Amino acid sequence: MTALAALVRRDIRMALRVGGGALIGVLFFLSVVVLMPFAVGPDLKLLARLGPAILWLGALLASLLTLDRLFMADHEDGSLDLIVMSRSPLELACAAKALAHWIAAGLPLIVATPVLGLLLDLDLLSTSAVALTLLAGTPALTFTGMIGAALAVTLQRGGLLLAVLVLPLSIPVLIFGVAASEAAISGPRTFGAPFLILCALSLISFVIGPFAAAASLRQGLD
Repeated sequence: MTALAALVRRDIRMALRVGGGALIGVLFFLSVVVLMPFAVGPDLKLLARLGPAILWLGALLASLLTLDRLFMADHEDGSLDLIVMSRSPLELACAAKALAHWIAAGLPLIVATPVLGLLLDLDLLSTSAVALTLLAGTPALTFTGMIGAALAVTLQRGGLLLAVLVLPLSIPVLIFGVAASEAAISGPRTFGAPFLILCALSLISFVIGPFAAAASLRQGLD
């Protein structure tokens, strides 16, 4: 467990340093939300209605933008081979790396959501509801995206393959995330069902993702 904790701390430090990728995701998320009011126009009611979908779509694209660094940097400097051959199970190492990626790249998106929601004419309660759904759903984006990152790490043009693999797996998370956000804004009675499904998707991805990623790494690095 000490080795896994050290791996988490190492990946967080690498992601937060200049060029690590975490800042790129936050800036992309900020750009999407800031530019959307200019594209939609001055209709505040339309912005408020589209607000949850805009925030979720921005978070999805920002997460996808940084996933290629999940294993690529370790593969380039040779440390990925050491992780595969270490005494710690590779599945736990993959889970630790995905957790570090979510803390460094996903958590800042959730923190920024209440502030960026003001640009979309969402009140504090609405943006807090969207942030809660992102807190429940973004781990699913990371742990399912980890599978595509593991498949693409040993291939040329892996970034294109990563997008093709991850986007279909992310669509259910996007659907239920937006549905839960809109339900929380319009009325609390229908919030429970899509939110629980969103939590279930994160739990399922947390269980399946590390095993699938570990199997892909073993196959690709042999």
